[in-house]
Amino acid sequence: MKIYGVGAAEGIGIGIARVVKEQSVEVIKRNIFDIEAEVKSFAEILELTKAETEEMSRSLEKNASAKEAEILVGHIMLMSDPMLIDEMVNLIKNEKVCAEYAVEEVCNQYAAVFASMDDELMQQRAADMRDIKDRLIKKIMGLESSDLSTLPHGSILVAKDLTPSMTAGLNPENVLGIVTEFGGKTSHSAILARALEIPAVVGLSDLPQDMEDGSEIVLDGESGEVIILPTESEKSEYTDKKKKYDEAKKLLKKYLTLPSVSKDGKQVEIVGNIGSPEDVKKVIENGGEGIGLFRTEFLFMDRECMPTEEEQFESYKQVAAAMEGKPVIIRTLDIGGDKEIPYMGIAKDENPFLGYRAIRLCLDRKNDIYIPQLRALLRASAFGNIKIMLPLITSMDEIREAKSLINNIKAELDEKNIAYNKDIEVGIMVETAAASLLADLFAKEVDFFSIGTNDLIQYTMSVDRGNVKVANLYSAFSPAVLRSINRVITEGKKAGIMVGMCGEAAADPLLVPVLLAWGLDEFSMSASSILKSRQIVSLCDSKDLRAKVDKVLEMGCESEIKDYLKKISEELGC
Repeated sequence: MKIYGVGAAEGIGIGIARVVKEQSVEVIKRNIFDIEAEVKSFAEILELTKAETEEMSRSLEKNASAKEAEILVGHIMLMSDPMLIDEMVNLIKNEKVCAEYAVEEVCNQYAAVFASMDDELMQQRAADMRDIKDRLIKKIMGLESSDLSTLPHGSILVAKDLTPSMTAGLNPENVLGIVTEFGGKTSHSAILARALEIPAVVGLSDLPQDMEDGSEIVLDGESGEVIILPTESEKSEYTDKKKKYDEAKKLLKKYLTLPSVSKDGKQVEIVGNIGSPEDVKKVIENGGEGIGLFRTEFLFMDRECMPTEEEQFESYKQVAAAMEGKPVIIRTLDIGGDKEIPYMGIAKDENPFLGYRAIRLCLDRKNDIYIPQLRALLRASAFGNIKIMLPLITSMDEIREAKSLINNIKAELDEKNIAYNKDIEVGIMVETAAASLLADLFAKEVDFFSIGTNDLIQYTMSVDRGNVKVANLYSAFSPAVLRSINRVITEGKKAGIMVGMCGEAAADPLLVPVLLAWGLDEFSMSASSILKSRQIVSLCDSKDLRAKVDKVLEMGCESEIKDYLKKISEELGC
């Protein structure tokens, strides 16, 4: 039986189905008499659950990266929300009800609010809230949650849905694939599956409800195909596919020690995106030639108070030292939008992606946020090749105000004889339509550009990247987006500055040849994509490709562009 879902994590999985059937829990509204004891017991269980989640987060950071671990840090933050906890405790006290009933009522209310929002990121919070609710209730009632860490080798995990807490406990050595009835490519479980490099297919509405444990199953995490009880010929076909996939992956290892050079000798840098100093290890292990994006907001999110200048300095210094003189581009704080930090006391915007975030917030709160961060960055620049990147730039005034702050801090450090790189480069993320249109002027004011395609697509196409109803419009292959990217690279080259890209498009196999031919200097991506991108660069002749890829600028349809680029990719042998 062959069915189709959404390919969420590439790879071929062949194994035995292990069907996860979560124990259904019926919560009964019980009246209690010892309210203090109930509240105390609830508080203890809450702290225990938070501690377990912290341990899961550390394990996930070790097996994947800090970025993925932040999903579970988000769970801890929800469980630490005073308003949420107060509502549960007040329900226990005022209505004299059991803790499990209070948890169910309050979590369901919050989940319903999140689920009703026309934003997939917020809807994902509804799933997170349900995950927290189920774990808390089971702990209160003394019930066991599914332990997926002990699944035997050769398992294909089959479930209605996988929560982040369940996925985080998986052993990639034993679990060869994941199949779920619900979920999407951007769900937290899908993100975790990709990070753990476990092939996954999600959103299988045709998944049989009576599927038995022990059934043979194969899946293709790229095409979204799943075959239950495959025939011998089907097993043979997918075994060959898996062999080819694994061989191709092994072949990439030869690119670990090779430079990123095209056939015609064009040298580029293929570097990594990171969220914490711990992520540097994976970039180095995968042959990264530097750090193209250090998302500093993760230093602010995993805590209950703002990091001090000294704490930030140590983190930046650690990354710079680890890269041993290779470039380290550190983006100044970008919060707001989908990244909320409760202790900062930032009022919620009706439309956070168009509101008070990133450079706008930092320039407004210079003394408590921005100056300490910039000073930490300058001090750390004495220990490596650090570059400062400003996010969400839309005007020249923002660039000049930030540079003025940096110059003032330099003067202060000079007075105190504190070392720093006096020639430190300051660049911007080009991620708005305004920055793209003003690229010719901005290029004369900064030392480098880094194109942030994730937001550039969103703002250029006026599309919420988390809204499934308009997901078809969110694409780097949009003619408008490609014209914007081409313009930014062209203007950067005219001014003689480095132009990089740190959005997901930088690692897209169809776009790497285009970006190379247009003159992109630096490709920044997740560590796992570095070797494949280097291989593609080595197969390209950038001069020969230029005339070919320029044709996409004359095309008005995304489908036409993708079909055309697929043919080029086939010709290159990518």
